[in-house]
Amino acid sequence: MELESIILPGVDKKRPLVISGPCSAESEEQVMNTATELAKIGIKIFRAGIWKPRTKPGGFEGVGEIGLPWLERVKKETGMYIAVEVATKSHVEAALNHNVDILWIGARTTANPFAMQEIADALVGVDIPVLVKNPVNPDLELWIGGIERIYNAGIKKIAAIHRGFSSYDKKIYRNLPSWHIPIELRRRIPNLPIICDPSHIGGKRELIAPLSQQAMDLGFDGLIIESHNCPDCAWSDKSQQITPDTLQIILDTLVIRDTTQTTESLSSLRRQIDDLDDQLLELLAKRMRVSGEIATYKKQNSMPVLQTNRYDEIMTKRIAQAQEMGMGGEFIKTVLEAIHEESVRKQIELINK
Repeated sequence: MELESIILPGVDKKRPLVISGPCSAESEEQVMNTATELAKIGIKIFRAGIWKPRTKPGGFEGVGEIGLPWLERVKKETGMYIAVEVATKSHVEAALNHNVDILWIGARTTANPFAMQEIADALVGVDIPVLVKNPVNPDLELWIGGIERIYNAGIKKIAAIHRGFSSYDKKIYRNLPSWHIPIELRRRIPNLPIICDPSHIGGKRELIAPLSQQAMDLGFDGLIIESHNCPDCAWSDKSQQITPDTLQIILDTLVIRDTTQTTESLSSLRRQIDDLDDQLLELLAKRMRVSGEIATYKKQNSMPVLQTNRYDEIMTKRIAQAQEMGMGGEFIKTVLEAIHEESVRKQIELINK
């Protein structure tokens, strides 16, 4: 892809490019207060959700087009660029009619090729930066396909936003980082800027700083962080929004390494280890929950906790599988024994309640 820089005039070209603002535009006063505070700490690009696609109906789905003039006022009075999420042709048209400078496409929309093509068709003949979030599920080809649709419409200023991937089960993060996927995206499209969305990955404001640092260590180009003048009063996603003052602290403490990071670099490999460790813990927690359900069944049917034949079957089968994958038999035996011991402990505890 022959891409052009997404850096707009007046925006510092050094890493990280920072885009910030509230999850949702709620009122003109809230928008202006937040934008004014962000402008004071040097933020040049203001983001706010106008249309909010929610997982289920009934929640706050954005103020809609009436909020666009509020963003125009931000642009006029602070000199900031303004960015909004679009999901349909009408969104694109409304945003362009209100002088929006940057468009981004959300994860649910990226997952729908029909919606992506509709947006692409609406952008033909337009020169504007477009940021494409990863799809909800970890599907790199779908992500690249969405980017290609926008590129084929003639848009040359494109970046990817990594916001993590949804999972139905409990986890450390709201969305799994799965850092190896954006790393592979960079390998496939080396000149594509990648922006990290630590607000949506973490889902908790205390995770924004470490996730932002991880993204910088992996060579990401920018950050899109949700900031609200009163996060605890936010109408949507309040737990993942921070004040402009907190944002300034996070940005001031980031360590930016100028050396090029690659998938072979030690830093990148360590981040992948961290990501895999998170997944291991989440899988173990899920296994223990299933073990708890087995304990309930055993209690209802007066069965003993220890089922020797089943344990022998698991050990024999899993050790063989591990050896086929290149792991040592003794190593996996130790791991399985520890897991089984914890499982038995949990089942005894539940049965004796």
